[in-house]
Amino acid sequence: MIKIFFALLITVICLVSCVKKQPDLASPQIGNTATVKMDNGWWVNVSIKGQPGNLFPTPVFFQTYNTASNTADSIWVDDLGNFWDFKVTAVANYAALTFNVTGAFNNYYADTVNLANGKILPKAGHSRAGNITDSIYMEASFSDDVPAFGNTYIIAGTARTGFDEDDY
Repeated sequence: MIKIFFALLITVICLVSCVKKQPDLASPQIGNTATVKMDNGWWVNVSIKGQPGNLFPTPVFFQTYNTASNTADSIWVDDLGNFWDFKVTAVANYAALTFNVTGAFNNYYADTVNLANGKILPKAGHSRAGNITDSIYMEASFSDDVPAFGNTYIIAGTARTGFDEDDY
């Protein structure tokens, strides 16, 4: 009788210990990209360095995001066709939240792009509705700009908050 009891107890323990726990699909474990503090959508104003006023009546939308390599040393800077039609990979310094590139191949059409003094400033901006958000600044120049002008464009603005009242 004791042998049957222990055999039954061992069988139950083995069956219970072999049950796999199902993952909790309601709260998946999501990781961040290597450049998470630099990745965002941005409402930016564009102006020509040294000249007053913006080139557009309202801010235009840009994006910065990680590259496919997902390393902290590079990000995509993409105007989504809202300004010059440029999309380039910039060299990033994640610790300093800075980025730049010289002579970068434009992934939208055949020209090259220079980005200088690119910087993400955490909590240094205010959105359209006054919410505190990150800020971005960069200076851009393009190889296909009219040579007589040789313009440097100032691109500066604030991170998209996701609130409807902050969108343009």
